[in-house]
Amino acid sequence: MSKSGTKDKSPGYDINDFDYKLPEDLIAQYPADQRENSRLMLLDRKKGGTEHRRFLELPGLLNESDVLVVNNTRVIPARLLGHKESGGRVEVLIIDYAGGKQKGVSPYTFECSCLIRASRPPKPGTKLVFESGVSGRVISSDQMTCRIEFTSAIPFTRALEEIGRVPLPPYIRRSEQDTQTDDRENYQTVYAVQNGAVAAPTAGFHFSDSLLGQLQAKGIEIIAVTLHVSYGTFMPVRVSDIREHRMHREHYHIDEHAAERINRARQTGRRIVAVGTTSVRTLEYAANKAGRIESCSGECDLFIYPGYRFNIIDAMITNFHLPKSTLLMLVSAFAGRKNILAAYREATEKGYRFFSYGDAMMIQ
Repeated sequence: MSKSGTKDKSPGYDINDFDYKLPEDLIAQYPADQRENSRLMLLDRKKGGTEHRRFLELPGLLNESDVLVVNNTRVIPARLLGHKESGGRVEVLIIDYAGGKQKGVSPYTFECSCLIRASRPPKPGTKLVFESGVSGRVISSDQMTCRIEFTSAIPFTRALEEIGRVPLPPYIRRSEQDTQTDDRENYQTVYAVQNGAVAAPTAGFHFSDSLLGQLQAKGIEIIAVTLHVSYGTFMPVRVSDIREHRMHREHYHIDEHAAERINRARQTGRRIVAVGTTSVRTLEYAANKAGRIESCSGECDLFIYPGYRFNIIDAMITNFHLPKSTLLMLVSAFAGRKNILAAYREATEKGYRFFSYGDAMMIQ
């Protein structure tokens, strides 16, 4: 920060420093035929060198002493189609299920923050009608979000499973006639157990139950933390100097057993391999100044960009991210911006598949 109160721009902080060209046909619309059949680029963050493997080779690429940290959040079917009681169609996206409130039973009422798409934004008091007898009432609204109180004859979580749609990212295109039956399974990690995300921790898509079994048989410890990925993961950075960007808040939880195991691994010199940027952010946010993880719950708003000093992780498994995104900035902070952009150029030349349903990268 300069004395005038403005930030000096330098290479690595301008939003355009994180741009790259991507042919649209490399944006994966569907996952690999089997989860572990995706491609895997290995990136040496010190030397910048790359290797090209398959994800199913991962057990042979990790050390027996390695610790994998995964994010066990589960994507809820957070997209609801309905109409105002007065007529007009509405589309609702639940964005803060984890911060919602169960308010009553018989009937069940649940209040949470949402986004609404409609020809005219509904005013407070507007009643919304959905399928299977589910209704909603707009309690309050601002320019960005609104609070809706939902009412259903069964627990709201069950009602969502019946009428909700998978909140796929905008770059994955599906018609309204598509039932999304396959996406309900594919857009979820095999270890997803904690309801609350509206976007998936997609680096975990490449793991199958069989592959996890192989890793455990080798002696690799797998530890779960939780960060409920919110809609903010799709929000573009709208400032030219990335240091002025503010991250969205996301609910996270690390239980006592997980914290103890991570700290013990670090004390004995074992390598911490984070699966996905969400696991990275959770671990780094929860670490104290001494580099220890405490059992905790709260809201994480950590923005990691070049210049950040990592306290916990030694390696990460991730997907290929959107241009100018905070996720691309995070991996650039870990591996170096030039290394990442060079690796992405190589990935496009070799026809890697990008984004949520795409291929993987391991940075070490």
